[in-house]
Amino acid sequence: MPITELLVRNAALYGQEKCLTEINLDLQESHKITWREYELIENNPAGEYRLEMTWRVFDEKANRMANLLLKRGIKKGDKVAILLMNCLEWLPIYFGILKSGAVAVPLNFRYTAEEIKYCLELSDTIALIFGPEFIGRVETIYDQIPKVKTLLFAGENRPSFAENYDRLAANSSSEVPQVVLSDDDDAAVYFSSGTTGFPKAILHTHRSLMSACYTEQNHHGQTRDDNFLCIPPLYHTGAKMHWFGSLLSGSKAVLLRGVKPEWILKTISEEKITIAWLLVPWAQDILDAIESGKVKLEDYELSQWRLMHIGAQPVPPSLIRRWKNYFPNHLYDTNYGLSESIGPGCVHLGLENIHKVGAIGVPGYQWEVQITDENGCPVQQGQVGELRVKGPGVMKCYYNDPEATAVALKDGWLLTGDVARMDEAGFIYLVDRKKDVIISGGENIYPVQIEDFLRAHTSIKDVAVIGLPDPRLGEITAAIIELKPGSICTEEDISVFCAPMPRYKRPRRIIFDKVPRNPTGKIEKPRLREKYGAATLIAAQTENSL
Repeated sequence: MPITELLVRNAALYGQEKCLTEINLDLQESHKITWREYELIENNPAGEYRLEMTWRVFDEKANRMANLLLKRGIKKGDKVAILLMNCLEWLPIYFGILKSGAVAVPLNFRYTAEEIKYCLELSDTIALIFGPEFIGRVETIYDQIPKVKTLLFAGENRPSFAENYDRLAANSSSEVPQVVLSDDDDAAVYFSSGTTGFPKAILHTHRSLMSACYTEQNHHGQTRDDNFLCIPPLYHTGAKMHWFGSLLSGSKAVLLRGVKPEWILKTISEEKITIAWLLVPWAQDILDAIESGKVKLEDYELSQWRLMHIGAQPVPPSLIRRWKNYFPNHLYDTNYGLSESIGPGCVHLGLENIHKVGAIGVPGYQWEVQITDENGCPVQQGQVGELRVKGPGVMKCYYNDPEATAVALKDGWLLTGDVARMDEAGFIYLVDRKKDVIISGGENIYPVQIEDFLRAHTSIKDVAVIGLPDPRLGEITAAIIELKPGSICTEEDISVFCAPMPRYKRPRRIIFDKVPRNPTGKIEKPRLREKYGAATLIAAQTENSL
């Protein structure tokens, strides 16, 4: 069934029950006031830093969004983009788009104006809803995106080039939109990228989204008594698809804006969180804060917290060993997935397999796995090959890119581009990535974009950007720079030059060296990783042991 039916069911069965809570402790600490006008907990002394919503209100707001789009002529299959920070409005807007029959297009809130423009054009988006944080970026491109006929602004101080979403939605009907949906209807476009750095538009159907609900609930056993803590950005498949387990079970969830260890623990304590999905840096920050004495576990009520699981990047076994020292009763899981496989756990470790930490695990619920050679033939157990997955959450295609689709999809199998091996017990271990994407703190960073930016520097002859191991972030970005003969340039000069780039893309290490290329002109990045990666890891391990 279409995933929107789960929301309709929950509104009918649990209409008056709380389903979503937004916590913004930065607002509490700074005494700022939010612009949103959602119902607050009655007599809540904490004030507007804490907002909540019932299943009935959630469904009604989704209906208002859907009817607003339908009044604007949005029809089944049209693309509607979302450019918002995590907030209580995000999911009702997303489900409103789906209820209208349109296709939701979540955008990374870190995209530059040019990246936003590129993704809107690639996906054939005709409507965009955006928040206050993006006024400047949208303003620079709104007259360059002629296909986008509708610009809706959610927030105060509406820019002149957009319409007021809040007013329009409030005046729209909350009745169920008369749109018939099926499992095979297109539902959402998510963006990914390979070594080129240019995002691909990944198209999923309602069947894909529903499969994520079943996978997540099967892996982690959500019941109506659970309360899920969601911190990662909702534009990403990982966070939202893990929340889909709560949608299926009709249970509560909390959206926390901010990642400070004390904020995470305070929210888990006060909101009675039972399941938290973390990224490696956040888990490590919590442990560091405990060990430094910055936070004291006895200050929090954590006995109800039953499960911590991690995804989006490789997990150091040492991190989980440290975690279990402080949280010995926690269940633990590792999730491996791609946007092309709709997120949560096409491969996962499994709650009962913590002794296998270091592996990404076994095939997830309703998923199959193969490790194949260059000809697509399965390799023998223990041998290295490319990881392939098959299941109900595999993408329909790369939208508007049949060539890339043909490369990635083979007889229903999704070629992940990851190199892996399987041990004698059937557990899968990642060996390397065929792609050059750098995953730092759960975010994908595309080397070519940074290389192209750096090549504009007048002193740079050549540049290669690689990922180096980092115990906290998984990887950090390093730029190996070859200067033009006679040029003088310092690390500080490069840092100043990179200042206009988004912070997360700026190289964390700058190395002056010759950039090796093979006879065909391709950069030999494996050589650079071998040269600098081992030394970086040893240095980091030495530092952590002190």
